Amino acid sequence: MDLSELNREQLEALLEDFAKRWLAHDGLWFQEVEKARGMEEAIRLDAAAWERFTVLEAGRIMSFLNMEPGGGLSALKKALQFRMYALVNRQEIIDVDSSTVIFRMNDCRVQAARRRKNMAEFPCRPVGMVEYSGFARAIDPRIKTRCLYCPPDEHPQDSYCAWEFKIGETGNGSNNS
Repeated sequence: MDLSELNREQLEALLEDFAKRWLAHDGLWFQEVEKARGMEEAIRLDAAAWERFTVLEAGRIMSFLNMEPGGGLSALKKALQFRMYALVNRQEIIDVDSSTVIFRMNDCRVQAARRRKNMAEFPCRPVGMVEYSGFARAIDPRIKTRCLYCPPDEHPQDSYCAWEFKIGETGNGSNNS
Protein backbone atom coordinates (compact mmCIF):
# COMPACT_ATOMS: atom_id res chain seq x y z
CA MET A 1 0.00 0.00 0.00
CA ASP A 2 1.23 3.47 -0.88
CA LEU A 3 0.70 6.51 1.37
CA SER A 4 -1.32 8.20 -1.39
CA GLU A 5 -3.85 5.35 -1.14
CA LEU A 6 -4.62 5.99 2.54
CA ASN A 7 -7.81 7.77 3.50
CA ARG A 8 -7.94 10.54 6.11
CA GLU A 9 -8.74 8.14 8.97
CA GLN A 10 -5.81 5.90 8.06
CA LEU A 11 -3.46 8.89 7.74
CA GLU A 12 -4.50 10.20 11.16
CA ALA A 13 -3.96 6.74 12.67
CA LEU A 14 -0.54 6.57 11.01
CA LEU A 15 0.41 10.00 12.39
CA GLU A 16 -0.55 8.88 15.89
CA ASP A 17 1.40 5.66 15.45
CA PHE A 18 4.47 7.62 14.27
CA ALA A 19 4.23 9.77 17.40
CA LYS A 20 3.97 6.67 19.60
CA ARG A 21 7.02 5.14 17.88
CA TRP A 22 9.00 8.35 18.37
CA LEU A 23 8.06 8.50 22.04
CA ALA A 24 8.86 4.81 22.54
CA HIS A 25 12.32 5.33 21.05
CA ASP A 26 12.89 8.37 23.27
CA GLY A 27 11.86 6.37 26.34
CA LEU A 28 13.97 3.33 25.46
CA TRP A 29 16.99 5.55 24.82
CA PHE A 30 16.50 7.20 28.19
CA GLN A 31 16.14 3.88 30.02
CA GLU A 32 19.37 2.57 28.48
CA VAL A 33 21.29 5.68 29.53
CA GLU A 34 19.72 5.45 32.99
CA LYS A 35 20.86 1.80 33.30
CA ALA A 36 24.37 2.58 32.10
CA ARG A 37 24.96 5.94 33.79
CA GLY A 38 22.23 6.51 36.40
CA MET A 39 19.19 8.78 36.56
CA GLU A 40 21.10 12.05 37.11
CA GLU A 41 23.28 11.58 34.02
CA ALA A 42 20.31 10.37 31.96
CA ILE A 43 18.38 13.52 32.85
CA ARG A 44 21.40 15.72 32.05
CA LEU A 45 21.81 14.13 28.62
CA ASP A 46 18.06 14.15 27.97
CA ALA A 47 17.91 17.87 28.76
CA ALA A 48 20.82 18.52 26.39
CA ALA A 49 19.03 16.65 23.60
CA TRP A 50 15.74 18.45 24.28
CA GLU A 51 17.50 21.82 24.28
CA ARG A 52 18.29 21.25 20.62
CA PHE A 53 15.24 19.22 19.58
CA THR A 54 12.61 21.61 20.96
CA VAL A 55 13.99 24.48 18.86
CA LEU A 56 14.11 22.22 15.81
CA GLU A 57 10.53 21.08 16.42
CA ALA A 58 9.31 24.66 16.89
CA GLY A 59 11.05 25.73 13.69
CA ARG A 60 9.52 22.90 11.67
CA ILE A 61 6.06 23.64 13.06
CA MET A 62 6.42 27.33 12.26
CA SER A 63 7.55 26.47 8.75
CA PHE A 64 4.65 24.05 8.27
CA LEU A 65 2.16 26.67 9.50
CA ASN A 66 3.89 29.53 7.63
CA MET A 67 4.46 31.36 10.92
CA GLU A 68 7.05 34.02 11.45
CA PRO A 69 8.88 34.21 14.80
CA GLY A 70 7.43 36.76 17.19
CA GLY A 71 3.79 35.74 16.83
CA GLY A 72 3.09 35.99 20.56
CA LEU A 73 0.91 33.74 22.65
CA SER A 74 -1.55 33.04 19.83
CA ALA A 75 1.29 31.54 17.76
CA LEU A 76 2.51 29.54 20.77
CA LYS A 77 -0.98 28.15 21.44
CA LYS A 78 -1.31 27.05 17.83
CA ALA A 79 2.20 25.56 17.69
CA LEU A 80 1.69 23.57 20.92
CA GLN A 81 -1.17 21.76 19.19
CA PHE A 82 1.20 20.55 16.45
CA ARG A 83 3.89 19.04 18.68
CA MET A 84 4.48 15.29 18.52
CA TYR A 85 3.14 15.01 22.08
CA ALA A 86 -0.19 16.50 21.05
CA LEU A 87 -0.99 13.36 19.08
CA VAL A 88 -0.60 10.98 22.04
CA ASN A 89 -1.23 13.02 25.20
CA ARG A 90 -4.32 14.81 26.48
CA GLN A 91 -3.48 18.45 27.06
CA GLU A 92 -5.22 21.78 27.43
CA ILE A 93 -4.41 25.45 27.03
CA ILE A 94 -6.07 27.92 29.37
CA ASP A 95 -6.23 31.64 28.55
CA VAL A 96 -5.64 33.50 31.80
CA ASP A 97 -5.54 37.00 30.34
CA SER A 98 -4.14 38.77 27.26
CA SER A 99 -0.54 38.24 28.40
CA THR A 100 -0.73 34.80 30.09
CA VAL A 101 -1.68 31.26 29.13
CA ILE A 102 -1.31 28.01 31.02
CA PHE A 103 -0.52 24.75 29.29
CA ARG A 104 -1.48 21.60 31.20
CA MET A 105 -0.58 18.00 30.41
CA ASN A 106 -3.64 16.17 31.68
CA ASP A 107 -2.69 12.70 30.54
CA CYS A 108 0.95 11.91 29.82
CA ARG A 109 1.78 8.72 27.93
CA VAL A 110 5.23 8.52 29.57
CA GLN A 111 3.86 8.77 33.10
CA ALA A 112 0.96 6.41 32.33
CA ALA A 113 3.41 3.78 31.05
CA ARG A 114 5.50 4.09 34.20
CA ARG A 115 2.38 3.76 36.33
CA ARG A 116 1.35 0.57 34.46
CA LYS A 117 4.81 -0.86 35.19
CA ASN A 118 4.56 0.11 38.89
CA MET A 119 7.46 2.53 38.45
CA ALA A 120 7.82 5.87 40.19
CA GLU A 121 6.90 8.94 38.19
CA PHE A 122 9.62 10.19 35.91
CA PRO A 123 11.07 13.37 37.49
CA CYS A 124 10.78 15.34 34.25
CA ARG A 125 10.77 18.89 35.62
CA PRO A 126 14.44 19.64 34.74
CA VAL A 127 13.94 18.40 31.18
CA GLY A 128 10.58 20.17 30.93
CA MET A 129 12.16 23.45 31.94
CA VAL A 130 14.56 23.20 29.02
CA GLU A 131 11.94 21.87 26.63
CA TYR A 132 9.05 24.26 27.23
CA SER A 133 11.09 27.43 27.68
CA GLY A 134 13.13 26.65 24.54
CA PHE A 135 10.00 25.91 22.51
CA ALA A 136 8.30 29.12 23.64
CA ARG A 137 11.41 31.24 22.98
CA ALA A 138 11.72 29.77 19.48
CA ILE A 139 8.13 30.83 18.77
CA ASP A 140 8.60 34.28 20.29
CA PRO A 141 11.67 35.41 22.28
CA ARG A 142 9.44 37.66 24.42
CA ILE A 143 7.64 34.69 25.99
CA LYS A 144 8.71 33.79 29.51
CA THR A 145 8.06 30.30 30.86
CA ARG A 146 7.38 29.28 34.44
CA CYS A 147 6.77 25.78 35.73
CA LEU A 148 3.70 25.64 37.96
CA TYR A 149 4.24 21.95 38.78
CA CYS A 150 5.87 18.94 37.19
CA PRO A 151 7.11 15.63 38.61
CA PRO A 152 8.77 15.17 41.00
CA ASP A 153 6.48 17.96 42.30
CA GLU A 154 3.13 17.09 43.81
CA HIS A 155 0.40 17.60 41.23
CA PRO A 156 -3.37 17.32 40.98
CA GLN A 157 -4.96 14.01 39.97
CA ASP A 158 -6.15 15.47 36.66
CA SER A 159 -2.82 16.89 35.48
CA TYR A 160 0.84 15.88 35.51
CA CYS A 161 2.40 19.23 34.73
CA ALA A 162 1.45 22.83 34.10
CA TRP A 163 3.45 25.58 32.47
CA GLU A 164 2.72 29.29 32.51
CA PHE A 165 3.65 31.36 29.48
CA LYS A 166 3.72 35.14 29.81
CA ILE A 167 4.55 37.72 27.22
CA GLY A 168 5.67 41.27 27.69
CA GLU A 169 7.07 43.93 25.45
CA THR A 170 10.64 43.08 26.42
CA GLY A 171 12.46 40.12 27.86
CA ASN A 172 14.57 37.23 26.78
CA GLY A 173 12.09 34.42 27.37
CA SER A 174 14.13 32.88 30.16
CA ASN A 175 12.80 30.53 32.79
CA ASN A 176 11.35 32.11 35.89
CA SER A 177 11.37 28.94 37.99
